[in-house]
Amino acid sequence: MRRSKPKTTRVLSAAQIARIVAGFAKRIADEYGAAASLAFIGVRTRGPTLARRVAHVLKEKHDLPVAVGELDITLYRDDLNTLLPEGRIDGTHISFEVSDKTLILFDDVLHTGRTARAAVDHLMALGRPRAIFLAVLVDRGGRELPIEARFVGKEVDLRKDGDVRVRLAEVDEVDEVVVA
Repeated sequence: MRRSKPKTTRVLSAAQIARIVAGFAKRIADEYGAAASLAFIGVRTRGPTLARRVAHVLKEKHDLPVAVGELDITLYRDDLNTLLPEGRIDGTHISFEVSDKTLILFDDVLHTGRTARAAVDHLMALGRPRAIFLAVLVDRGGRELPIEARFVGKEVDLRKDGDVRVRLAEVDEVDEVVVA
């Protein structure tokens, strides 16, 4: 018997993702202005792309340059023992001090909250940020930890075994979000 692929539905197009990025930039510009202490951190793999896109819009449209770093949370995951030795550790790339910074942590999807928790643990090991806020392209609910995003592009309600796939051109050659 042949298994059929689960039906997928596009919930965000490239144009909608671009509008969300522009909306994040406007809101961040309005809330933080030219705060020298503001920096973005993207959680690998698609978080850094989102952070760079928002930083680009902030610089181009609002004349606000923002430093962007990239965070690999592999060593801070609570399921690390199931990932290694097959898991790949790519490394964290942050060229600025996180202490006393207001950090906006970017990720593609917020689900259980465990990735955000691991990211905060990692950032706290690097220094003492003034504040950490979370920005996500998609919030799919299903939290297992008391974590919430301050900036949310789209909320989707999925069953527990549902799947959200974020595709960004820099990584996947197309911009879209599909659910199954």
